[in-house]
Amino acid sequence: MTVYFIGAGPGAADLITVRGARLLAASPVCLYAGSLVPVELLAECPEGARLVDTANLDIDQITEELVRAHADGHDVARLHSGDPSVFSAVNEQMKRLDEAGVPYEVVPGVPAFAAAAASLKRELTVPTVGQTVILTRIAQRATAMPPGEDLATLGRSGALIVLHLAARYVDRVVEELLPHYGADCPAAVVAMASRPDEIVLRGTLDSIAEQVKAAGVIRTAVIMVGRTLGAEQFRDSHLYSPGRDRGACGS
Repeated sequence: MTVYFIGAGPGAADLITVRGARLLAASPVCLYAGSLVPVELLAECPEGARLVDTANLDIDQITEELVRAHADGHDVARLHSGDPSVFSAVNEQMKRLDEAGVPYEVVPGVPAFAAAAASLKRELTVPTVGQTVILTRIAQRATAMPPGEDLATLGRSGALIVLHLAARYVDRVVEELLPHYGADCPAAVVAMASRPDEIVLRGTLDSIAEQVKAAGVIRTAVIMVGRTLGAEQFRDSHLYSPGRDRGACGS
């Protein structure tokens, strides 16, 4: 059997990949975080599948479920919100499966920041304005940030910053980024991206905190701060430029 770590996407049930949906429909065991994964996805599981909500399970209990399924000869769909490559806590699960000799594969999904950008109708990289996106979070109740990855340090780059797990601490985010981005820098917050109850807030660094608090947004949200969010005057990309030599190799 194989454990499939599947990116379930940001919220909308139809944003799971075709590969992820196919594996989900073929796996007789499904582990999912009930607080984050849309319940509609579970309808794709085969009839009689064992469904395990991991929202209140610790890592040892989750590992026990995965190892038990392996012993029983069952494939497992391990659904994670967004994409498993960022802020998904799959590392510790894969480490334990390696130790137990249980095979696994990772199936990418649509990350929350991509869904948020789609809701904002914004490309996060804009020629001559900004070509770098920093995905990060802040240290609070969760694991501490490594040295040099605090917001004050990252903000010196001036790059577009995308913060996960930080809506509850939006005042702190604003305070640490203001010296580097300025009060007029475009900022946005998207909560429950792609879901029917999605909330989209647009403003500047000096106004976004009040909007977040007024809307009651405290979780399942991404904060974006950077000049590309408001870019109107920029050079067209070289990719589709009429002046590009399309016959030149590697152009």
